[in-house]
Amino acid sequence: MLAPNEQGITGAYTGSLFLEQRVKSYADLLTSDRLAQAVAADGDVGLTAQEIQRRVAAKPRTDTVLLDTTITDTDQARALRLAEAVSTAFRKLVQTIETRPGEKDPLVKIEVVNGPRVSPTPVSPQPTRNLGVGALLGVLAGIGLAMLRGLSDSAVRDGATLSRITGAPLLAQIPYDREVRRSQLITGAAGRSPRAESMRNLRTNLRFVDLQEPARVIAVTSAVQGEGKSTTACNLAIALVEAGWRVVLVDADLRRPQVGEYLDVGAGVGLTDVLLGEVELADALRTWRDTSLLVLPAGAIPPNPSELLGSKAMADLLGAVRELADIVVIDTAPLLAVTDGVVVSVQADGALLVTRQGRTDTVQLTAAVEALRRVDARLLGCALNMAKLDRAAATEYYAYRAGGAESGSRHGVRTGAGHAAPTQAARSAAAPGLPSGGDATTEFSRIPR
Repeated sequence: MLAPNEQGITGAYTGSLFLEQRVKSYADLLTSDRLAQAVAADGDVGLTAQEIQRRVAAKPRTDTVLLDTTITDTDQARALRLAEAVSTAFRKLVQTIETRPGEKDPLVKIEVVNGPRVSPTPVSPQPTRNLGVGALLGVLAGIGLAMLRGLSDSAVRDGATLSRITGAPLLAQIPYDREVRRSQLITGAAGRSPRAESMRNLRTNLRFVDLQEPARVIAVTSAVQGEGKSTTACNLAIALVEAGWRVVLVDADLRRPQVGEYLDVGAGVGLTDVLLGEVELADALRTWRDTSLLVLPAGAIPPNPSELLGSKAMADLLGAVRELADIVVIDTAPLLAVTDGVVVSVQADGALLVTRQGRTDTVQLTAAVEALRRVDARLLGCALNMAKLDRAAATEYYAYRAGGAESGSRHGVRTGAGHAAPTQAARSAAAPGLPSGGDATTEFSRIPR
């Protein structure tokens, strides 16, 4: 507490104003170098002047002549000793500063009116408060990051967005299947998976995209690599064969061919050799697993894929395979990587654009669609690959398949794809013109050649 000396100042009001102005400078004096050096020289606290300064804080009370001084230390006993040393040194320092030359009494007298007292609990850290504040900040940071990611994330994450950007119908959402790395094809046990069912859905939707101009030659492509176009092309061909169609699958990705590997038809001769006139088309075609699916592998990788795919020889080859099959499926290169995919798509009846959920950027997707439009290639529709399958939908699917398999097994012959098929006699009676390589179903009508 500060009190005016009666001999130095006359009038209580004038003295009060004087002290209120003076007390602000005394707060700075408490944390000054001079006071810290005086306390350190005493030797009782065992701290340097810099360490003392870091431990002392002072704050004047508004509209009063009182000063609150706080000493913070990791040792309670040392904090108490430091508080006593600071109060003693502070009174002496003020007395020295406020005594005029030639006079014995100072203008201001310092009194300790409260304390010093040691807090019974630590002022820091406070685990309960800190945990609460930390949790709140964590939640706010998480919300902020989620909003930022949502604003900055331009990847295609749902079928509605894919259809809106491409301006084409969404023909299928192919769900993510952890078994796809071990079994890319929808055969055997994989034929009973939601992924296989989505391919059958794609098969049906492709047939009814345009009843006036049905597509017989379909180019399967994507915006960038790694979206699953080759796997989709193979499984689409298998799904078509299941429905009783005669299918030719052409691997026109002459830079990174994968169809031959997926279908295990061997390397050998293929599309490149036919286009160069080195072998006949009939010699290059391979029959897949005693079915109505004919596979034309890529063959040797040429130095000029785009020129070969855009040549008259390619146009003649597509005309020839039309005569061999009901539907031709062509696996092509990604649209943004090279021009091969565009070259093939413009020669086909239409293109199927495969997009992987969460991978393809909307800018890339827009550029891919624009590449097709520049050459007037027909975009039949799009498929969202590796889509997240709704848990309720998956449960319903498996429950329905289990019930269907139990009842269906009593009336037909179980196929490798895991569904009940009518007997050969019944198939011939229902549709005598269909080939015997797959199941005749009512979801397709034959496309006349």
